[in-house]
Amino acid sequence: MDDSLRAGLAIYNAGAFRAAHGAWESRWLDLPDGSADERFLHGLIQFTAAVHHAREENYSGATGLAESAQAYLDGLADDYRGVNLGDVRQFLSTLEADPATALRDGPVALRHDGRVLIYDDLDFDAIVVAAETLAEEGAGFDESVVEDAIAYAREEVADGTQTQYTAQVFDFVQNEAQRGLVYQRMAEHVRRKRRREDDVTGLFD
Repeated sequence: MDDSLRAGLAIYNAGAFRAAHGAWESRWLDLPDGSADERFLHGLIQFTAAVHHAREENYSGATGLAESAQAYLDGLADDYRGVNLGDVRQFLSTLEADPATALRDGPVALRHDGRVLIYDDLDFDAIVVAAETLAEEGAGFDESVVEDAIAYAREEVADGTQTQYTAQVFDFVQNEAQRGLVYQRMAEHVRRKRRREDDVTGLFD
């Protein structure tokens, strides 16, 4: 769970509240219903949705989600899996009581082991989760391009090179301001590599 958890925390802290759930959702769906980890991820997903709706001034949606998020997180330790759930619960209580002003000072930052995670803190496996999530949730990205770039990056990591595609996958996540431009360069490299692979496919069959 750690890679998905850390990726989602970094996405949330970058302000992509709606996208953050994508890093957690597939992992959450595989967990036993009602287990501590399932309630933890379900609560975080509802929490990020509540923040998103409050930011969009959908206050009825925000308060309903804040209430349900608190119910899922109820009984979990304030630092469950290293996340500052005590702060999250306090924020949710404020959001439920007064959604119009809860975001006046911004939403609560999510911490992992005391640190506010950002994209630069993610290792390769967590970056992969973040890249897949951002490609799926963002407009204008072909998910198959990012998936192929990740596959090529995995080959580089296995070979110990970690050069072109590894750097592009990291840059796609970390360079928020120029993510679209990074994606365009990535797509060009992926298309070239696909063509080279197609050129030799079946030659020796």
